[in-house]
Amino acid sequence: MIQDRIAELKKRKNAVILAHFYQMPEIQDIADFVGDSLELSRRARDVDADVIVFCGVWFMAGSAKLLSPSKIVMIANGEAGCPMADMATAGDVARLREMHPKAAVVTYVNSSVEVKAVSDICCTSSNAVRIVESLPNAEIIFVPDRNLGSYVARFTDKKIITFNGYCPTHHRVFIEHVDAARRAQPNAELLVHPECVREVVDAADFVGSTAQIIAYAGASSGKEFIIGTEEGVLHPLKRQNPDKRFYMLSDRLICPNMKKTSLEDVVACLEEGVGAIEIDPGTADAAATSLFRMLEVK
Repeated sequence: MIQDRIAELKKRKNAVILAHFYQMPEIQDIADFVGDSLELSRRARDVDADVIVFCGVWFMAGSAKLLSPSKIVMIANGEAGCPMADMATAGDVARLREMHPKAAVVTYVNSSVEVKAVSDICCTSSNAVRIVESLPNAEIIFVPDRNLGSYVARFTDKKIITFNGYCPTHHRVFIEHVDAARRAQPNAELLVHPECVREVVDAADFVGSTAQIIAYAGASSGKEFIIGTEEGVLHPLKRQNPDKRFYMLSDRLICPNMKKTSLEDVVACLEEGVGAIEIDPGTADAAATSLFRMLEVK
């Protein structure tokens, strides 16, 4: 079996596999650690291995390399990009700084290395509010996700200046989908990701990161849930809660980039070294600083 081949290669190479919750079930099943962006960042920083194979999209593997520069870090599928990360450039951040010179730049980890390098600190959807509140600045430039930035603004007195980026997967779900799902499953709680548009977030019973959605569903006394984030999260939800029912808010919630990774890609990484991440040292130092600052905030 290919899973046995991967296990043998991991042992021989002293490698670990990190996978995001949005990956295909067979990828999650062979990973050493499955998590959201925050947990995977911590794992990449702390893991005791020579090689990290990242099953996710490119910015995640880039972050792993920034946090563990001495390790070999490989992206399992090099074509797995992130449209939201591509929306913002370092030039965009520079222009926003010129317009708002007193503001700090908080950058969602769903961003390029170059954007991280010109930011003050990074955040994830799990810790965005905490990161913003940790800064002394009264004004915050938040890039690239306008939906997450709008959500953060609800929980702070700081002025949040958002960039016009968004996640195409979460952004194509609308209040009409909520209404239809509520009619179909009237007893279910609606759990959504803050990358969704405001109207969907407003209609939710709970809003949180992927890991927070999983934790909420596990702790809730409820038995039925409508899930408003990428459908890969159904795999851990169903595995951890066999007595509960989960329904997708919309069949649009599928990220094509997160589905590109295959078991054969993982074998190619481990066997042939395909997908090794290389980052310009000057850019890497500045970008890593913004990530390490994030991980230092309690």
